[in-house]
Amino acid sequence: MPPATTRTRRNGARTEQVAEHLKAYIVQKGLRPGDRLPGEAELIGALGMSKGTVREATRMLAAQGLLRTRTGPGGGAFVDDVSRDHAMAMLANFFYFRDLSVADLYQLRIALEPEVAAMMAGKVPPASMARFRADTRRFAQPPQDTGEERAQHVASLAFHRELAELCPNPLLSFVVGFIAKMLSDLTVFRRLYEPHSHALWEKGHLYHARLLDALEAGDAEAARSTMRAHMEAARTLMTEQEARVAKAFLG
Repeated sequence: MPPATTRTRRNGARTEQVAEHLKAYIVQKGLRPGDRLPGEAELIGALGMSKGTVREATRMLAAQGLLRTRTGPGGGAFVDDVSRDHAMAMLANFFYFRDLSVADLYQLRIALEPEVAAMMAGKVPPASMARFRADTRRFAQPPQDTGEERAQHVASLAFHRELAELCPNPLLSFVVGFIAKMLSDLTVFRRLYEPHSHALWEKGHLYHARLLDALEAGDAEAARSTMRAHMEAARTLMTEQEARVAKAFLG
């Protein structure tokens, strides 16, 4: 009998093979969220795999958010729509042990977010613009304590995520939103909002106000240049903040 590790690898490879066949079937048949896959017996016969392998492949795709299963009458495996949050959570797991830095994230923010701003100039829905304006007014004064400091950091990054969600380019929208989420998580986890940075608040508030003016005016070039300047300034200040927190920890 082969060693357990060898059997495990072979079983894993078969499971992945079946999962790929199922994904190809979904694409070829043009199935949409809510559509039902063939029954288990039919899949076993068509794929020539054991019941256990087919079930494991189904569970794998369910964990990835591509399928959902339902038991009982009318049950089975159904195509599911992978949510944005689920996809981001899965991708975040990949970076969990890769020690991302502020510089890593801002390198991409500087390259991508100005394009989001330019694309959204004159296209932000009135309700979203009103909410963005309200948040900017809410943080018009420097934070008074650590709680307010944290809230302002999180709200600022939430604005960038929400603006990205409005972007008509789905890939650009997702990548920018994911980077903003990663930075928000990193800020909270490493407590980068401590100690207080008056310059970070002041420049952030100023750039947000200018950016909203450019977006509302439909000035794509002004939106692009303002966002780029905002990201470059934030990179410098957040990198300094990261170093200050590290120094305080070591001290």
